[in-house]
Amino acid sequence: MSRRFVAGALVVGGEPSADLLPPELRLYSTARTIRRRLWWGVAALGLVMILGTGAAALGAMQMQANLTTEQNRTAALLVEQRKYGTVRSVQQEVSLVEAAQLVGTSTEIDWQKYLNQVQATLPANVILTSVTIEAGSPLQSYAQASVPSQGARVATLSFAATSATLPEVPVWLNSLTGLPGYADASPGSVIRDDVTGIYSVAITMHINEAAFTNRFAAKGK
Repeated sequence: MSRRFVAGALVVGGEPSADLLPPELRLYSTARTIRRRLWWGVAALGLVMILGTGAAALGAMQMQANLTTEQNRTAALLVEQRKYGTVRSVQQEVSLVEAAQLVGTSTEIDWQKYLNQVQATLPANVILTSVTIEAGSPLQSYAQASVPSQGARVATLSFAATSATLPEVPVWLNSLTGLPGYADASPGSVIRDDVTGIYSVAITMHINEAAFTNRFAAKGK
């Protein structure tokens, strides 16, 4: 009859067991198991490194492809830019010309048209004999009146006219008020010819900026 102690207790009738392997074999078996596990770990680590390297290489290739695409797009844009460079240059020149036109005509008055309008205001018995025009320019402002009560002006018209009767002059002065840009008008000396009985009158009329043609103002805006 065999006896076996389990956890300090006596077991009667159990199967006999005995470990007959030398301790060296057990250590070798344990070491081989550890080495096998280490190799599996190294293999797994190597696989992870290979996958990581592949993913990094794939990402780098994708980034390089994107960079090449952007570089090609930039090169294409530069080609298009050079293609339209002449157009931009022409547009700049046109802008300069328009700006010059706007400045150059900023004080422009159509004197032919304006004098025709003045002629249309003459009463039947008044004859215009001469006109003197004084006006400013884009480079020099017109001199203003020294009297504060007088309004701003951009030009002055000095008329010499004759009238068969003196009362026609006030009528004419009143008609001048309807002209565009009218600021004020005043008669100067009135002289009567004793032989003919004809009156000679000098009238000074001031014009404000409402008389400007502004031909290129709309285009400039």
